[in-house]
Amino acid sequence: MSAEPSYDLATGRGLIACPSCDALHLREEMAPGETARCIRCGHVLAKPREGAFGQLIALAFTSMVLLIGAVFFPFLEVSTLGFGNASSLFDVALAFADGVLLPLVVAVLAMIIGLPIARAFLLVYTLVPLAQGRPPHRHAATAFRWSEALRPWSMAEIFVIGTAVALVKVAGLASVHLGPAFWAFCALIFVNVASRSFMCRTSIWDAIEQSGQSVDDRDPEGPPAEAQRPANLADPQAGA
Repeated sequence: MSAEPSYDLATGRGLIACPSCDALHLREEMAPGETARCIRCGHVLAKPREGAFGQLIALAFTSMVLLIGAVFFPFLEVSTLGFGNASSLFDVALAFADGVLLPLVVAVLAMIIGLPIARAFLLVYTLVPLAQGRPPHRHAATAFRWSEALRPWSMAEIFVIGTAVALVKVAGLASVHLGPAFWAFCALIFVNVASRSFMCRTSIWDAIEQSGQSVDDRDPEGPPAEAQRPANLADPQAGA
């Protein structure tokens, strides 16, 4: 008599799809420190860490503090012929508040400041109950899904690179001094890199699912498990 399979192709129960090559793997319990990789392309499918939820919460709060400081602290100071002027991003927004460039300023501030703060808040909303061993909030699955959708639009790195390129040209015309806000953006880049290294999206989805919440379409980077072909089934531990 054959044993009942531990997965369901109709609902995706017990399966995990590689977001890179769409290979379908059997889901297995993993201990902290283990790494599951796709046997086809080597993409990391899961990498649980001990205390990762608390570390992610701390990094999310750090990014919010850095972003708030980056708005109000001086970003740079330009001086020439004995005259100087220091300005922050908030001062720039006020300078164009009544002009035709107002929509552009709002869009830039939303991409640079608003979206990263919103994503950090969504992560905190999702992870705080999980880190404390309590059931997640009612809309934790939706909040985490939105935080993942906003991740590619957090453009602090692009802003820093664009500012550095512009300063190279301005430096030939005047003396430029970088303010605390610029270095806050640079620190934010390292905070984001650390957050990505600590995050295991599979572990977060599993923790939400174990509380009884629905996590349909769980991975925004790849198709749902039921869209995969049974021929792709593989054991993720083979790539660990």
